[in-house]
Amino acid sequence: MVERIHKIQEKLDSFEGAIIRSDANRFYLTGFNSSAGIVLIFKNSAYFLIDFRYFEIAEKTVSGFEVILLKNTFAQINELCKENNIKTLYTECDNIDFNSFFNYKKSLESELSGDNKIGELLLNLRSIKDEKEISLIKKAQEITDDTFNYILNNISAGSTEKEIALNMEFYLRKQGSEGVSFDFIVVSGKNSSLPHGVPTDKKIEKGDFITMDFGAVFCGYRSDMTRTVCVANPTDEQKYVYDTVLKAQNIAFENIKPDVKCLDVDKAARDFIESKFEGCFGHGLGHSVGIEIHENPSFNTRCETPLQKGMVLTVEPGIYLKNKFGVRIEDMVVITENGFENITNSPKNLIIL
Repeated sequence: MVERIHKIQEKLDSFEGAIIRSDANRFYLTGFNSSAGIVLIFKNSAYFLIDFRYFEIAEKTVSGFEVILLKNTFAQINELCKENNIKTLYTECDNIDFNSFFNYKKSLESELSGDNKIGELLLNLRSIKDEKEISLIKKAQEITDDTFNYILNNISAGSTEKEIALNMEFYLRKQGSEGVSFDFIVVSGKNSSLPHGVPTDKKIEKGDFITMDFGAVFCGYRSDMTRTVCVANPTDEQKYVYDTVLKAQNIAFENIKPDVKCLDVDKAARDFIESKFEGCFGHGLGHSVGIEIHENPSFNTRCETPLQKGMVLTVEPGIYLKNKFGVRIEDMVVITENGFENITNSPKNLIIL
């Protein structure tokens, strides 16, 4: 945590400060998970202002900061700025709404800048995971893999999408997950053509594809995985679509290595799918995962960021045939010095239940 604070301080002059409010960035800098709190970082000092609900434990566990009981937000920030001769404050402009920004700007005696240099710095820092972060993501994925193995033995015709999703969540939490990485997607039959469909009371029928997109949370870090399985015998069309998605993912893997631009990986998989099923793959190939389920960079048609060692991204091609069915297969990979490590260990052959 101290090293992360120093990287912020390196970007500040002696009269400048950073004010961090977002839950994810606050956790990244302090290691303390809370629904509130303010981080202030100046060139030679750092403060964590936290209210009474969290103060006692924060005072005992947070290092690198002077922990201060938060009573009057603006009065305390103004006082600390005055003590440190701070003239300009920077914040995460991509994580603050207009009303909050202008309320802070009006209430602070130091100038609140619209320059997003601190927000961009934090995005860049968080895009490269250290060994500890990667180990936590791997543990979250282990729980996710275990949950998939469990649910395969607990799906049958007649179960509803909602029942499956709830069963998965209960088991996931029982295995040590702090919660769900995001709202689970469990969709079947025609519903599986909806990339972000929500579980319904629809009952599973023989011949249905079931797409399950889910993940665990471990020590604040998340996982993300999608598998599509079939109940009873799939049709030749279902088999072909599934095989096409799996081949597209393998094509993406062939292009993943340091210094390759994210959009080029996306293009390799997308071009293959488009050659078979035009207009049926409408979302990005993948996204970074860490403290939040969607971080930077992403595999899509716009992201020119080169891959670097330590990035953790999903690879999730899909094909969605309107009013028929859909298929998505998603793994998480860690970019290594010479290529990548796939940290998702659930099988990807077409599983027939």
